[in-house]
Amino acid sequence: MKKFIHIIAERSHLLSCTICILLLVTSCKKNKTDGFDPSSPIAISDFIPKKGGGSTEILITGTNFTSDLSKITVSLNEQPLKVIAASATQIMVVVPKKSKSGQIKVKIENKEILSQAIFNYEYTRTVTTLAGSGNAGFANGKGTDASFNFSGQNWYRSSGIVVDDQLNVYVADPGNHCIRKIDPEGNVSTFAGNPALAGYADGKGTAANFSLPYDLAIDGSGNIYCVDPGNWDIRMISPDGQAKTWGFGSQAPWSVAFDKSSGKLFYASCSSPGSVYQIDAQGSTKEIISGLNYPAGIKFDHAGNLFVSAHGDQVIRKFNTGTWQGSIVAGQQDKIGYLNGDPKSAQFAYPWGIAIDGSDNIYVAGNGTGGGSTSNPDQSIRLVQANTYQVSTFAGSSVAGYTDGFGQQASFSAPGGVAVDKNGTVYVLDKNNNRIRKIISE
Repeated sequence: MKKFIHIIAERSHLLSCTICILLLVTSCKKNKTDGFDPSSPIAISDFIPKKGGGSTEILITGTNFTSDLSKITVSLNEQPLKVIAASATQIMVVVPKKSKSGQIKVKIENKEILSQAIFNYEYTRTVTTLAGSGNAGFANGKGTDASFNFSGQNWYRSSGIVVDDQLNVYVADPGNHCIRKIDPEGNVSTFAGNPALAGYADGKGTAANFSLPYDLAIDGSGNIYCVDPGNWDIRMISPDGQAKTWGFGSQAPWSVAFDKSSGKLFYASCSSPGSVYQIDAQGSTKEIISGLNYPAGIKFDHAGNLFVSAHGDQVIRKFNTGTWQGSIVAGQQDKIGYLNGDPKSAQFAYPWGIAIDGSDNIYVAGNGTGGGSTSNPDQSIRLVQANTYQVSTFAGSSVAGYTDGFGQQASFSAPGGVAVDKNGTVYVLDKNNNRIRKIISE
């Protein structure tokens, strides 16, 4: 850590010196010329550093720049960067938070140029504990005063966690036979189900009964859908906590997804062979995909394409909307491991719940092993980039544990469920730790 701090301090000192030099050059030229020739092109020869997060200072080197800051516009993916100093050959800019990777564009009057190199934006991902004492049990309360029961029985396999537009988090708590609600301030309450009684009954709040609520989905109106393999049923729960049976599964329903593009509900059975079914409000089911090897998490992107974490195959599959033609988009079939990189070389180890954000990036809860094995190679949340399907670690690592912190310095133990809200904040159902974790990207 001391070495890291020393490097940061040294870099900060160098950048400060560079700014001073630029300011000197700028002041010297004020009484002469601003250095820009409007009849000649501008050029970028290089910039440093090539990567960084918000507030990173970038020094751009080139020709035919100007010391007149009012004439300079610099952007990254069309997002303006603050210009803080300039000369005829150098420009210093500051990267704003929540930017994206891309080429840097410099524009001076009617001349503009794109950099050949890419600036790689790096997010700082901070993992904290939103709720949960760490002990398997039942208690409502704020933050760590509350208790969940995800690990009271080794075979509990919940992946159920969703977020509504008001940033309330809903969690399937199988050990307590109920659905829990966590408000934006971290207050945990019972949303539906009786924690003292496993069973089957429709009703409002604690008058409803569930057996093993495993997965959740949410529609555009804030209705929650819950699958319960203990009862073989799919329930719809309105925002006021009224639970009503939607239908029963042709196979035991383990996962559920709502396709907002079509307004239709789907569920899957984690079997081999397992299938994905469409189910309507009258309870009629239609098999749309069959022959899957333990399909776990299912979610739809904005175009209505279905993504499945194929737990038994160690891959992420995509099924095109309408035709349901399938393909592997990330991972190596039957190769168990923890490897990031391009889609064909990446490896997963019994992936479980998944989530998809507003940009169609996919988040994968990396450990759906029976019993939540702490020796599973993956104890992280993985990120699969939209379109390119590049795989990286979003937070956590290959080591099971419980640590809040930054990115891969944080640790989870059998993360089984993942959700992402409208602001890009990610939530994790951390099975062995009996906690709900929260990941904020810068």
